[in-house]
Amino acid sequence: MGAVAAVPARAGRRFAWRRAALTVVAVAVGMSVLTCASSDVASASGVSASTRDATELGARLRPIITGALHELDVPGAVVLVRTPAGQYEEAFGTRQLGSNDPVGIDDHFRVGSITKTMTGTVVLQLVQERRIALSDPVSKYRPDVPNGDHITIAQLLDMRSGLHSYTELESFNRILDQDPTRVWHPEELLALGLAQPPYFPPGEGYHYSNTNTVLLGLIIDQLTGRQLADVFRERIFQPLGLRQTLLPPIEDNAIPAPHPHGYLFGTNLSTLTDPALPPDQQAAVRDGTLLPNDVTALNPSWGWAAGAVISTAADLAVYVRALVTGGLLDRALQQQRLDSLTPVDPADPDSASYGLALARFGPMIGHDGSLPGYQSFMGHDPVRGNTLIVLTNLQTAPDGTQPANEIARRILARL
Repeated sequence: MGAVAAVPARAGRRFAWRRAALTVVAVAVGMSVLTCASSDVASASGVSASTRDATELGARLRPIITGALHELDVPGAVVLVRTPAGQYEEAFGTRQLGSNDPVGIDDHFRVGSITKTMTGTVVLQLVQERRIALSDPVSKYRPDVPNGDHITIAQLLDMRSGLHSYTELESFNRILDQDPTRVWHPEELLALGLAQPPYFPPGEGYHYSNTNTVLLGLIIDQLTGRQLADVFRERIFQPLGLRQTLLPPIEDNAIPAPHPHGYLFGTNLSTLTDPALPPDQQAAVRDGTLLPNDVTALNPSWGWAAGAVISTAADLAVYVRALVTGGLLDRALQQQRLDSLTPVDPADPDSASYGLALARFGPMIGHDGSLPGYQSFMGHDPVRGNTLIVLTNLQTAPDGTQPANEIARRILARL
């Protein structure tokens, strides 16, 4: 259901994983928080209508979530649902397999391609400041990009440039498997993508490509004279009060505490073209003889502007609301961004839509993200005012399903 799942290429990439002992996962062992709006009026029983609504929401959603976690073999997750009536937030499962350390609602997760919305937002802020234009050819800023005279900044943002995604290269994935803590520099990532033939001429198709967003990150660095992490902090994180969100230095593979371990089945290379495990391995997952690899220490520098941000459910809830309803861009540019959302499959108008570094999933506007060990979904419904965040410490279920996206889909069916 996510923008990534709808197309061949990946946000942070697609990675399969192996199984844990799921007797722990089948029940929620984290904290549960139910909150209500301060304007609620208490009923005769002393319980506000909003509190009842939030409690009922939790009771309705919890079995859906725990069922999905068990079915998809997810070690741990955090779910946040915020509605005009109240908020349901709960943590599930364990931070580390084999331990009794429960996931907490304030845990930090790698959020993968949610990072793209931040890179895109900064580019649009620079458009607003007349330092760059959506119609500018890429060659104006990077003469080294093949056919850059015909690729626009807008086409990098909406994944219609045709540039090859470096994360789809077998050679790249082989290196990720052999040296997961390697530090990748943005220029070498860009060079990998530019060395490949394009998928199509600029503007003549849609293909999700991490090369697009790394290139945009480098252009931001060039125009601002600042490191991308500092730009994110000054333009997005600090204004919105996102104190638990960061883009780490490329040399840093640590995740701030508290955080769950991230787990991976298979290898990057083996799941490159098909994220599902072979049938015999899926059977081994079901009987508990195939366990996941702990990939927490992987260095996310290979995602950089396209997928290296770390955040929490609470921070993402604030961020996605601002992303969708305004607060980061002026009204005209915000509307232009929303209007840019176009179905990724022209033959299916009900398919996921993608625009200027933004996606639509049913009623929700936001983005999903994934990289080894973690998968995430954030969305806000501007009509009903609902916000949904799902974070898992698993990127892909044994059958190839992206778990945060699937949990989000099931929750949306009940909201």
